[in-house]
Amino acid sequence: MFVDAIEKIDQFTRPVHFIVRYYAGSDIVPGTATLFFVNEDGFAVTCRHVARQILYANSIYENYLKFKGELRKFEKDPGLATQRNLLETKYKIAPDSPIRILFNFINCVSAYKGLTVHLHPTQDLAIVQFRQYESKQYQSHARFLKDSRMVKQGRYLCRLGYPFPEFTNYRYNKHTADIEWTTEGKIKTPSFPIDGIITRHIGDNSEIVGIEMSTPGLRGQSGGPLFDQNGVIYGMQSSTRHLHLGFDQVNREVTIDGHRKRVSNYPFLNVGQCVHVDVIKQFLKEKHIRYYEAEPA
Repeated sequence: MFVDAIEKIDQFTRPVHFIVRYYAGSDIVPGTATLFFVNEDGFAVTCRHVARQILYANSIYENYLKFKGELRKFEKDPGLATQRNLLETKYKIAPDSPIRILFNFINCVSAYKGLTVHLHPTQDLAIVQFRQYESKQYQSHARFLKDSRMVKQGRYLCRLGYPFPEFTNYRYNKHTADIEWTTEGKIKTPSFPIDGIITRHIGDNSEIVGIEMSTPGLRGQSGGPLFDQNGVIYGMQSSTRHLHLGFDQVNREVTIDGHRKRVSNYPFLNVGQCVHVDVIKQFLKEKHIRYYEAEPA
């Protein structure tokens, strides 16, 4: 049902690749997110929580470098551990704190010289503008649902994003003691669609701001479009809620491979949350950014 729509959506939906290093870890952790373009002038939308990682990547690393610089003064001090704890508090660094984030926009535009990012004040939505680029590497652009009264329970829709980070073009550089992108390894991550029906509207202060889907959005699909069989955009994947079903089984005896065992299970229903099409269009309108509309399927 969504074959033709996915081909249309794929023309202007792109992955964002991240590599992250954490304070208490030595591994490089890859991650993905999604954005999609709304016009032919280098404007795209994604989630606010994705855009914040892009906006604050440099400041996170600068904070860590200041921490390291101060800590270096106490390398031969017998109270090094105490000073480390004090500096961790001063610079708000915990074991699970990211200390380095690098991002890479895949097949968006070539040789851009700057980014402008607008964060929505209340919703998980952001606009990313690529400035002074040489050429576009995306084709076409989004067409948003014109009449949002068509956003009804039971409507069958699809989402597209990049939930599985299969790229490997990164490494840790021992000489610089930093992580970096490389020209070797796999540089692409395949897109992944997931379908479902609209289950409920999501409200905020008596205003509909989101769409709940019967299936979860997967990690990495954040910022991906929600669309119908004609490729008309109804919203944008934002997050996943975990609804407790109440069918709990506690210390129940079951037979597994001929052996009796006691197990416990606390099932949840995972549902997707999407930013509503009207919220996206209104934010674009406020920023005087051109967008396009279309009739539903």
